[in-house]
Amino acid sequence: MVKQRLDCVGIGIGPYNLGLAALMEERTDLEVRFFDQTPEFMWHPGMLIDLTDLQVPFIADLVTFANPQSKFSYLNYLHTHNRLYKFFFFQTFEMPRQEYNDYARWVAGQLPTCQFNSEVTGVEEIEDGYRVNVRNRTTGATEIYEADHVVLGTGSKPLILKGMEDLPVEDVHHTSKYLFHKESTMKGKSITVIGSGQSAAEVFYDLLKEKRHHEYELHWFTRSEGILQLEASKLGQELLAPDYVDYFHGLSFEDREKALGTLDRLRNGIDQETLDAIYKVLYHHSSSGDPLNITIQPLTEVKEIREIDGKYELSCEQWQEEDPFTHTADKVVLATGYKPNIPEWFFEEFEDKIVWEDEKKFKVSRDYQLQFMEKPERDHYFFTVTNLEHSHGSSATNLGLSVERNMRIINAICRKDVYKVQSNTIFSQFSREKKDV
Repeated sequence: MVKQRLDCVGIGIGPYNLGLAALMEERTDLEVRFFDQTPEFMWHPGMLIDLTDLQVPFIADLVTFANPQSKFSYLNYLHTHNRLYKFFFFQTFEMPRQEYNDYARWVAGQLPTCQFNSEVTGVEEIEDGYRVNVRNRTTGATEIYEADHVVLGTGSKPLILKGMEDLPVEDVHHTSKYLFHKESTMKGKSITVIGSGQSAAEVFYDLLKEKRHHEYELHWFTRSEGILQLEASKLGQELLAPDYVDYFHGLSFEDREKALGTLDRLRNGIDQETLDAIYKVLYHHSSSGDPLNITIQPLTEVKEIREIDGKYELSCEQWQEEDPFTHTADKVVLATGYKPNIPEWFFEEFEDKIVWEDEKKFKVSRDYQLQFMEKPERDHYFFTVTNLEHSHGSSATNLGLSVERNMRIINAICRKDVYKVQSNTIFSQFSREKKDV
């Protein structure tokens, strides 16, 4: 028996769908529900390291780019919690990571449309929309909803390198679980961090600070050519703007794939503040003249990890010199990134119905609709805010740009401009056509 007919169902409640729920709450009368299998909203709890900030400014909250007057803005959160003056005197644009999590939880707590402990176990296409099965993880009961539209927001999951999945998690784990195992990690005599991005740098920095009180060796291996800084120039950042997304989306799939390589520093670099902080600690440690027992080695690919007598042998290669070597560690932290988290039921129901650009990347319209092979012009939309880099570029994983995405989704569902999508907002242009700036 169908419990309720809805205008839209959101699957997953991360920052993207949470922002969508907030914007729907404020300016629409849509009947919607957002479901997530977790007990409560938590944003990367394993990486809420003390004194770390987001890499985006506070204006990139859940709602401000759509409605600066929203009651769900970060500034209103600060005002409500009597922290606005403290933030003013803090004199930085970036939000502390722990506070961003608290802010998002504050928003989620005000939205009755967000339902946790609720796992979507299947979505079926029906004549007039979609049928959604939701299992209550507390009671085990399943409820059935029907909806005109669906938004898939299941985010990403840790990318674990082949052959590293079955090693003891207290010894070898992804950065997403770093804080859960930090104390046991620091008991090792040799710790190795593998990876090149912000997460790798933050874990290395955290362990570097702790090293003063411990005896461990600390190693950082990354396949990249160096410890590279995130692109932070003002004109460089314009490649994250909706105007560039318009241009990028209009390219062929092959050209988009090539362009992603040139945009890597917008996605995978390390912010200057973190790099400066690491260097400062390294310099202070070196002033005593004692051995540092610290290795930072780019150009190094880790191909395999094997457990041998309670330790872990890493098969490595300095790939530029084609020089293989082995390295032994007691503890390993994998900062190896993430991959799209697409539920199994999605493939069972929709794999043969939608258009794929390659075997893993589905075709997505500019306003984030999956493209179906039959009846491509549809009245009942299936949106995705997951697995979008190939279709919408580096902005796909940028928290600030997710607001513009949600505006487009709401406008498509309501078939009118509930939120005005702005264009011609930057100084750069990406084709020969002239424009005013």
